Amino acid sequence: MKKYNFWFVTGSQFLYGEDCLRQVAENSEIIVAELNSGGRLPFPLIYKTIVVTAQSAFDVVKAANSDDSCAGIVTYCHTFSPSKMWINAFTSLQKPYLHFHTQFNEAIPNEEIDMDYMNLHQAAHGDREHGFIAARLRMPRKIVVGYWKGATVQEKIGKWMRSAVGAAFSKELKVMRFGDNMREVAVTEGDKVEVQRKLGWQVNTWPVGTLAEHIATVTESELAEKLDEYRARYTFEDKDLASISYQAREEIAMRKMLDEEGCRAFSNTFQDLHGMEQLPGLASQNMMADGYGYGGEGDWKVAAMTSIMKTMGEGLGGGTSFMEDYTYDFTQGLVLGAHMLEVCPTVSAERPRIEVNPLGIGDRQPPARIVFEGKAGSAIAASLVDMGGRLRLIVQDIECVKPTQTMPNLPVARVMWKPAPDLETGAQCWILAGGAHHTVLSFDCDAEIMRDWARIMDIEFVHITASTDPAGFENELLLADLIWKLK
Repeated sequence: MKKYNFWFVTGSQFLYGEDCLRQVAENSEIIVAELNSGGRLPFPLIYKTIVVTAQSAFDVVKAANSDDSCAGIVTYCHTFSPSKMWINAFTSLQKPYLHFHTQFNEAIPNEEIDMDYMNLHQAAHGDREHGFIAARLRMPRKIVVGYWKGATVQEKIGKWMRSAVGAAFSKELKVMRFGDNMREVAVTEGDKVEVQRKLGWQVNTWPVGTLAEHIATVTESELAEKLDEYRARYTFEDKDLASISYQAREEIAMRKMLDEEGCRAFSNTFQDLHGMEQLPGLASQNMMADGYGYGGEGDWKVAAMTSIMKTMGEGLGGGTSFMEDYTYDFTQGLVLGAHMLEVCPTVSAERPRIEVNPLGIGDRQPPARIVFEGKAGSAIAASLVDMGGRLRLIVQDIECVKPTQTMPNLPVARVMWKPAPDLETGAQCWILAGGAHHTVLSFDCDAEIMRDWARIMDIEFVHITASTDPAGFENELLLADLIWKLK
């Protein structure tokens, strides 16, 4: 993700002369330098120019559109910028847009303020004009308000940057499906053509038999290198080496196929293991730890979202994983999340261990899998569903906790959490919204990042919070349904 940067463009005009414009440029460069040095922006912010004419606005937007490294633009109107001049530029803009409403000085200087000062520092004037034209054009945009040195302001810009890079990554994402989705499951279905149109994903299928052929060609040197990687990351016993070695062969083969096709996400199903000895467990988990997205039972949507959210959370260190709601503890209001095998070790609270245990489905050998207890902390669960004609992203705030039971006979990776606002209400609202049983659980991405990503991608966003009320929530869904049908 290091290839991306963002452009900072200042709005002004010729009314107050060249001296004023030189000062505007100097002040803008100071703001950008401070934002870059503050340590809260995950990507570089580049000061580009002052826009003073319709042509200069159009030219900078045209240049941003054609620059693959530019992931979005930030505008700020230091002085008054008559924003009618931005219409052609904004209507042609193809990159995410953040409107930064700030001003150069934090406070009004009592002795210095005069008409010249007023003419130079007009963000309260210029940015409102700028805000109107974006609203008039119905532009999707992020608005951040506050003093540019403030930590909260910089953090908001940083979060939006992650959303914008997630959008750029989404537009290039390829998903490899090993076989079809699990038979008769509704939520793993979806309109791949519409998804490619809206989100950019290229979702295609490769035969499981082709994967089996690749597994058979893995060399001993490749296998030895992968086993050394497992030893460095996980704890396991030599008695399980044969099963672990087969998982290593599966991983090496899957990586080769994905990398050859430029894919960053994949799905499979236990109902289609033609030519394979084990359902990939450890193999899928270790690939997720390195940033690949995964979806069980052929769920390509959650596979893609896992990859995108891992990208948006890159470098934060909290962890993001494919997840499934498995069972409840109504006495404590908790959800136990797990899967047959495939939960990412980035959400582990401990050094993960590899175990080999029977699997009651798939009709194959007992597969090696990574087992651990999940970490505690604030997180989200996200689900992208196809509502027929449109996509809906559902996000729920959750609080992960240390598992309250040891569960010695459950040999899977697991995470336990309290959903907002509580188990009963949260589950009711989740079901009202059509949320899937497969989710992406993330300690790195929050609802603000996901809302910004949904706005950029022009899809519906639904948020279940500590204050969500089922009756009001149902009305919101009904209104949204009407609005999105008109779009």
